Amino acid sequence: MANAAKIIDAIILRLRPNSVIRIRPFLFLQGFNLKKYNMICIAQTYGKNSLQLVLCCVFLCLFASVIFAQDQAISEVPAKEGHPVNEEERFAGRFFDVQVPRSNYLFVKGVLTIFGTRGGPQPATPEEEEMAVWDELLLSYEAFRRGIQVNQDEVNAEIGRMFQEEKAGFDWKTDKDAYEKWLKEKAGVTAELFENQIRHLLQIQNLRQRIMDDIVPDVSKREAFQEFLNEHNSLNVELAEFGEKKAAEEFYKKAIRDPGLWDEERGRRPKDFKQIGLVSLEFLMDIWRFPKDAVYGMMKMKKNTLHPPEPIYKGYGVFKVLETRPASDKDFSKIRDSYYEQIKIRKKYKGLGEWFENLKKQSNIIIYPKI
Repeated sequence: MANAAKIIDAIILRLRPNSVIRIRPFLFLQGFNLKKYNMICIAQTYGKNSLQLVLCCVFLCLFASVIFAQDQAISEVPAKEGHPVNEEERFAGRFFDVQVPRSNYLFVKGVLTIFGTRGGPQPATPEEEEMAVWDELLLSYEAFRRGIQVNQDEVNAEIGRMFQEEKAGFDWKTDKDAYEKWLKEKAGVTAELFENQIRHLLQIQNLRQRIMDDIVPDVSKREAFQEFLNEHNSLNVELAEFGEKKAAEEFYKKAIRDPGLWDEERGRRPKDFKQIGLVSLEFLMDIWRFPKDAVYGMMKMKKNTLHPPEPIYKGYGVFKVLETRPASDKDFSKIRDSYYEQIKIRKKYKGLGEWFENLKKQSNIIIYPKI
């Protein structure tokens, strides 16, 4: 493999220095790192000898394919007994019975280090970080299988958006020195690597969008109306928090018999009592994890009455109803289209998640031990 690289370098050096060869690596060609050489060389030529350069590129592709095949055959020759080939040194793991080069694993890990995970929570543990890398690798492979491409205009637009948000203070397209310096200081990467990372992110983004575009969910009027009620019914409660269900139940039974106990208990442990304010039922269900049946039950209760213990975002809660504001059904007809669209988008994201979980099961990811 090293010999192949040297020969290809020699060929490249013979090409005219004012010509540019754009690299587009195939991420999962087994046994060879194509981050420096591409399967498909696209030559942008300038000057009189353009035809010569194009012919050189064609020769380079044909010659490289022979060398790569030879190197691959050599690398896969079974080791002699007592001298096993350590496959984990060259590959990080595999899925769909395709070996994943360690260099590609490190590339994706670098992307996540700089940009984090897009469209989901950030990993909180080393195990979650490792799985996030393999999720990205799998998505990248699936994007390649589906032929999803990212052109340079898309890359440029994304970089422009990023630099505008960062208020970099220079034109990255014209001031290449400032561009390179900024990337080195902020991310420790070259412009070429940075743009490859952007292309990787956009490729996965385009894959997700294509999957979502193929999902066409049905939305009923009942679903849309329920979403309207969730957002337009409002409730204000005071919450007493407990770590254990038994403690919450005992307090609730005593507080029902003794109305003054609520204020006494709040005085003893004020940190466990919270007034949330008048908010939508959707807020209580999504943020505080109040059960749906519980919040709709409280909407029917009178002021200062207590609701039995329910599981919440952390532990259990006993609730005192302070105020209710029911939704007006007549308002639904004015804004119902927005709720149809809202539910449709939510179902698309749910479908995307289900698709990816199924892809992971089919892929049979195997991660090799770290060297």
